[in-house]
Amino acid sequence: MSLLKRIGEPGGPAQTPPAAVPPQRQAAVAAPPARPSASREPDQAKTADIRRKVQERLVETLDPRADTNNTGMIQRQVDELLSGVLDGEGVVMGRQERARLLEVILHDITGLGPLEDLLAETDISEIMVNGPKQIYVERKGKLQKVPTTFLNDEHAARIIDRIIAPLGRRVDESSPMVDARLKDGSRVNVIIRPISLLGPVITIRKFAKERITIDDMIRFGTVTREMADLLNACIKARLNVVVAGGTGSGKTTTLNILSGFIPDDERIVTVENAAELQLRQDHVVTLESRPPSVEGTGEVTMMDLIVNSLRMRPDRVIVGECRGGETLAMLQAMNTGHDGSLTTLHANTPRDAISRIETMCMMAGMDLPIKAIREQTSSAVDLIVQQARLKDGSRKIINITEVVGMEGDNIQLQDIFVFEQTGVDERGKIVGRLRPTGVRPRFVEKFEAYGIYLPPGIFGSGDRFV
Repeated sequence: MSLLKRIGEPGGPAQTPPAAVPPQRQAAVAAPPARPSASREPDQAKTADIRRKVQERLVETLDPRADTNNTGMIQRQVDELLSGVLDGEGVVMGRQERARLLEVILHDITGLGPLEDLLAETDISEIMVNGPKQIYVERKGKLQKVPTTFLNDEHAARIIDRIIAPLGRRVDESSPMVDARLKDGSRVNVIIRPISLLGPVITIRKFAKERITIDDMIRFGTVTREMADLLNACIKARLNVVVAGGTGSGKTTTLNILSGFIPDDERIVTVENAAELQLRQDHVVTLESRPPSVEGTGEVTMMDLIVNSLRMRPDRVIVGECRGGETLAMLQAMNTGHDGSLTTLHANTPRDAISRIETMCMMAGMDLPIKAIREQTSSAVDLIVQQARLKDGSRKIINITEVVGMEGDNIQLQDIFVFEQTGVDERGKIVGRLRPTGVRPRFVEKFEAYGIYLPPGIFGSGDRFV
């Protein structure tokens, strides 16, 4: 009734009896007038198209020699181009949406594009780009797909180049794989076509902004206080320690924490493929391997660096990860007065870790008999710390194992601490206990030589539920 009354008011449209108004006419009268297309807020596809056009014009107009650190100059240039595209498309964009689009475009020019926001999220530990249109992240041990994407392969390639160029590394059809790192130490692996059929694949292992401490690991249930005290004593007593585990199990984090137990008055030399260790001590020399140049020259291998590190008067040698023939050089370093050294490797159990060491030593091409390699290993390695990522996403040290020595042709191991799973709770979390096995390790005598004394019950039968 109110609509009809309004229509019949003086100065309005001529009065028409309700019955005389056709249904189509009534709908037209009742419907609000459509807003002109020029004033509509852009949808997601339109925003992506605007972003693409601005980026294309930037590629044409931006001087390649321009200083990308001069964000003020670049922001003004992007703002002008964005205004031109919006006017040309007849699109009116809200202030908030425009500011967000401007930020995204600036990230593409001065940062790592769509990866910037993901890198800023503190609860993300890993970023996995499976081609330009599919990005996954790991949050609290679980994988999740995110809506963020690259525009196309070329867009992803520009960001890859921005990551690896400062490190003097390259990735192209002749060398389609590369390891690199970000400024904060996060580890990056890249693989492109033709090896990857999806397009550019980028994997970034992030590190927490705040360094994890041994107390944090105890709080997370990764270790017990007794295990932490034992590991602290092992590092201070200069035992050679291997941290073993699968991909993403937390080996590097554990290595960082163990290295924190090294006294401040010791000289430490670290050797890595891509520098990512974050040691707290002042006297640290960081060495990083280098791939060959385009001409195939200038390569510096892990083996080269380990051999050279022994000439640098190190108190400790820390190898980020043993992957091949450099393992033999590492064992020789441990056996020639450089005790207290640390490294990591990929293995699922302590016994697998010993087998993997043997295999990698064979990759050195020295043609050593297996018994000689085993004797080197048994005399060099004192302790294996086995790390695992469980099905619920949690990470735990599931074994602390002593390398006892040789018995016949075989290396003998004995567990000092083990993790036993007892079930799964209603939230899907794995329930278990980290317990000592009751075995008193032989290296305890070495503790006494360094004036280190552990509580007598540390190797007892008490259970610690986590």
